[in-house]
Amino acid sequence: MELFQNYPLWAAFIAIIFAQVVKIPISLIVTREFKPNLAFSTGGMPSSHSAAVAALTTGLGIVEGVTSSFFAISCVFSIIIMFDATGVRRQAGEQAIVLNKLIRDFQVFVDGAKEWPNKEGNEKRKELKELLGHQPIEVFFGGLVGIAIAFILHEFIY
Repeated sequence: MELFQNYPLWAAFIAIIFAQVVKIPISLIVTREFKPNLAFSTGGMPSSHSAAVAALTTGLGIVEGVTSSFFAISCVFSIIIMFDATGVRRQAGEQAIVLNKLIRDFQVFVDGAKEWPNKEGNEKRKELKELLGHQPIEVFFGGLVGIAIAFILHEFIY
């Protein structure tokens, strides 16, 4: 039962859920398309990774104090995760876009040069996931979401 009283953990979980769900109305406003599957996808505005680690770190700062070792550890790992979201994961997504285009272009070339009897099988090739990482603004707002949720939850829980 003590697990249910772990405020920083709950702040992080709620921040993840909020950040994932809020992607749907943000996308609807920006693209005019209703995409409920965004709640279960990576990437997009705001970053749920950033929201989670910011909420966790903020929750630890509130509960343990900003001079605690737990806060320091969480803060360092939060920075690493946010940096990774804008760096390595973002670049992997950029590379996936290029590779998917190369695969499509190659397919057009092969189809034009020779008719393949199993065209249906070739059309079912799985594309690489392109939306892996985040733009810096998405990470920034994800962090703000996490911090805000941690403080709001603290007002209601404690």
